[in-house]
Amino acid sequence: MADCIRVPLLLLLMCILSYVHPIRGDNAYNNVIIKPGGNAENLQNQAGGPGAAAGNPGPADRSPVAGASPPRRRSAGWKLAEEAVCRDDLTRLCPKHSWNNNLAVLECLQDKKEETEIAADCNHLLWNYKLNLTTDPKFESVAVEVCKSTIAEDIHSQGEVIACLEKGLVREAEEQPGAHAIHDDCKKAIMRVAELSSDDFHLDRYLYFSCRDDRERFCENTPAGEGRVYKCLFNHKFEEAMSERCREALTTRQKLIAQDYKVSYSLAKACKADLRKYRCSMDTNMPRAREARLSYLLLCLESAVHRGRVVSGECQGEMLDYRRMLMEDFSLSPEIVLHCRSEIEAHCSGLHRKGRTLHCLMRVGRGDMGAIDTLCQKALQTLIQEADPGADYRIDRALNEACESVIQTACKHIRNGDPMILSCLMEHLYTEKMVEDCEHRLLELQYFIARDWKLDPILYKKCQGDASRLCHTHGWNETNDSIPPGAVFSCLYRHAYRSVEQGRRLSRDCKVEVQRILHQRALDVKLDPELQRRCMTDLGKWCSEKTEAGQELECLQDHMEDLVTSCRDVVGNLTELESEDIQIEALLMRACEPVIQAHCHEVADNQIDTGDLMECLVQNKHQKEMNEKCAVGVTHFQLIQIKDFRFSYKFKMACKEDVLKLCPNIKKKVDVVICLSTTVRNDTLQDAKEQRVSVKCRKQLRVEELEMSEDIRLDPDLYDSCKQDINRLCQNVAFGNAQVTECLKENKRQLTQRCHQRVFKLQEVEMMDPELDYQLMRVCKHMIRRFCTEADGKNVLQCLKQNKNSELMDPKCKQMITKRQITQNTDYRLNPVLRKSCKADIPKFCQSILNKATGDSELEGQVISCLKLKYADQRLSPDCEDQIRVILQESALDYRLDPQLQIHCTQEISRLCPEEAAAQEQTGQVEECLKVNLLKIKQEGCKKVQKLPQVLSSSRADPFVSPLVSSEMSCLMEALQDKRVRLQPECKKRLQDRIDMWSYAAKIAPAEGFSDLAMQVMTSPSKNYILAVIGLGVALLFLMGLLCGRITKRVTQELKDR
Repeated sequence: MADCIRVPLLLLLMCILSYVHPIRGDNAYNNVIIKPGGNAENLQNQAGGPGAAAGNPGPADRSPVAGASPPRRRSAGWKLAEEAVCRDDLTRLCPKHSWNNNLAVLECLQDKKEETEIAADCNHLLWNYKLNLTTDPKFESVAVEVCKSTIAEDIHSQGEVIACLEKGLVREAEEQPGAHAIHDDCKKAIMRVAELSSDDFHLDRYLYFSCRDDRERFCENTPAGEGRVYKCLFNHKFEEAMSERCREALTTRQKLIAQDYKVSYSLAKACKADLRKYRCSMDTNMPRAREARLSYLLLCLESAVHRGRVVSGECQGEMLDYRRMLMEDFSLSPEIVLHCRSEIEAHCSGLHRKGRTLHCLMRVGRGDMGAIDTLCQKALQTLIQEADPGADYRIDRALNEACESVIQTACKHIRNGDPMILSCLMEHLYTEKMVEDCEHRLLELQYFIARDWKLDPILYKKCQGDASRLCHTHGWNETNDSIPPGAVFSCLYRHAYRSVEQGRRLSRDCKVEVQRILHQRALDVKLDPELQRRCMTDLGKWCSEKTEAGQELECLQDHMEDLVTSCRDVVGNLTELESEDIQIEALLMRACEPVIQAHCHEVADNQIDTGDLMECLVQNKHQKEMNEKCAVGVTHFQLIQIKDFRFSYKFKMACKEDVLKLCPNIKKKVDVVICLSTTVRNDTLQDAKEQRVSVKCRKQLRVEELEMSEDIRLDPDLYDSCKQDINRLCQNVAFGNAQVTECLKENKRQLTQRCHQRVFKLQEVEMMDPELDYQLMRVCKHMIRRFCTEADGKNVLQCLKQNKNSELMDPKCKQMITKRQITQNTDYRLNPVLRKSCKADIPKFCQSILNKATGDSELEGQVISCLKLKYADQRLSPDCEDQIRVILQESALDYRLDPQLQIHCTQEISRLCPEEAAAQEQTGQVEECLKVNLLKIKQEGCKKVQKLPQVLSSSRADPFVSPLVSSEMSCLMEALQDKRVRLQPECKKRLQDRIDMWSYAAKIAPAEGFSDLAMQVMTSPSKNYILAVIGLGVALLFLMGLLCGRITKRVTQELKDR
């Protein structure tokens, strides 16, 4: 064993107690003890030089100890208690029964000197004594004998035994191949020697000789004593200039510290009082017991800090150093070395320094580089808890170095080392300030912090009371099998979003922190342990190609119906939570920052579990501040909401009782909205005394209906029915702003039957409630404010129609009103006012047309044409007559408002009146053109269709119909016949043309019945001729009747005669 350089007497003292003492008795122990003095100097020279030269401990190294006995070797046992320089301290500090045992005296004085002063001479005597223990070759034979199972080779080099034993102890702890079992007493002796050499690195001879040059290079100005040189060398362990031999020796000592914190003099001294105060060292008789491990010390004291207890600053400083040490070098954790060996060899070899191996293992644990063994995952989680980097990011050197630039720019307002630094970094994840290396290191660490709520110190501080009260958790470093650490946060957020009626809500401070964690988890699906665990299969099946930030959760939401039950439940719960607090979607909030600041800053600042922010974003989705990312995100959330009404928080809270009462067993939001809307509409039409849907639900229902009208995709039935038509007719039309729906309306004649039926039903609903007509409300928003502020929502379109020709009317709004008028005139069912006013007249006069009608297709204006005919005869009820008059006036101004004219006269209009038809402003030009060119119309359908003569004749019946005549027609006609009245030539010409056209219209207009026919005959200039022809015809028929009657009679007589 070539690495062994020193021989520890103290080790043998412990081993002799258990092995040699039963054979040799007490004298055997003292016979091998060397009294400090001149021999020590010789031994130092043999080992490589005097103590003063080696470590420069002070003048006492270079002269005999004052007051000590002269150098001599005792045949009988020499005792420290006999030395005069230590007698006073020994009498004052150590019990008398321990004086006969040098080891007991050494331990007593070593421990007490931390609490009280010991005479300088005595202190120096103890130092020389410990040095002699680690340099005397006479104990090698005893060490080989006692620890022969550990030492496989003969030891001939001076002082290498203890180094071999320490490495053997480490190999056994790590269960390395070929490791030898070491007896517990021998382990205790090894650890005790390491502990006694912890204050001065000169006392660890192997490390001293391995690191002499490195000490001069890195720690030249660091004085020896109190473990300062050790700490200095630890801090420079991974420097490029550090020799490999020194780094190996330092690592061995760090591993011993990990097994027993007392091997670190500075840590044991700084934290001694705190360990006693918080009862962290319950079993001091076994140095390698659980309470002695560095991990236990750290967990115990960290628990006290997290509970708000006072731990001395000196102790916390030491803890910080050793937590950083654990994060820098994975090999200091035996569990990591033991359980992660295959992962290290496969993925992380060659990354030993500065915590890179540990972060590589974290990346494997995240699933970014393949599967990881369960025990390795558990060992990583335990190490993260021990090091607790969440409390101070500087503990994680790899993270600190990777994120230094981000911290300096994005988080410079936060105090260095504050736990909020990690939260700040998470807030800037996926932003322009984040760098790639920092992003990776941060997500690797947060993956493990997210799996134990205690590892976020701010969350633990604010929520420990709530967690204990609601989730039955224990202390910071205590485990509870009934509720694992990963389940505590789920418990907290379930209580965070409970209603007042449900009770047992979180405190305000805790709820804020729970929301902060939820915001962070929304950035990466792997930061949500429950989601990742339950949805691992579905993520691989449906979302393997979704690698961008936030895409995985969106993918799961898109495939909600396809997910396994357990995954669907957790995705559903998370989506329901987002509907209440959309700020959880951190990426969406960043994308929507401009529109939030411009239009939603009040609800964003004051939002408390109401869902107002998302509602505001939806309402302002088409503002100029809205960017594409935000619009896509908001629309996606709207599309997800239609899958389940619970995903719309405000709707759920307002209508929960109504849904249970009126629409049970309905889950999809769109179906629930239709169900409730139908109920409201039926109650309204039937004039029910009391609405079955509550007021608050009706109010929220209106919001949901308006949102659904904005994008055809939010109405799945309509979208599915018209998908083929959209691809064919509206493929270049963008979704949103109801543009696709409007495109389908404009191409209604070309739609497939199924789509046409759905669009007709949609139009029927919109005409009954114009507020649901998104395009109308959007285009005419300002005109509604100007003209219709006092109008009821359902009368908005009627109000706009009445003000359509106002000089203040916006042209775009006017055009939109015209479109809606055209739609209304295609079918009386699309005109609620006309339908109500003529509900008795329509079945009375137009029943034959109704018999041919279907429930979901237009009548193309046939019923309205029927009513126009009866209007000319003045046979309609007053209310119906008023509505038909309005329609006649409107269609006289715009030929497009007459569906029959559109159908039968399209070609003639294109041929005879192209310029008039192309005019943007229709003021009756086309009708006037057709009247002027009435004799030129060749198409029989247009010439004989009832509509044209009706319009022309109706103009005579109602002087207000014709747009080019501004006074009553009868008055003008009288003025035309009166020679005393002078009319303008143009007016006179128009009136004469109108008389001629009426005459022609009367000629080609068919009579409706016998009375109409008789009237036409009696008023005809050829009345006598017509009556003569009719009389002649009757006479001829009479004569023929007589003749036919005689022939019949003769035949009958002849038959009788026979």
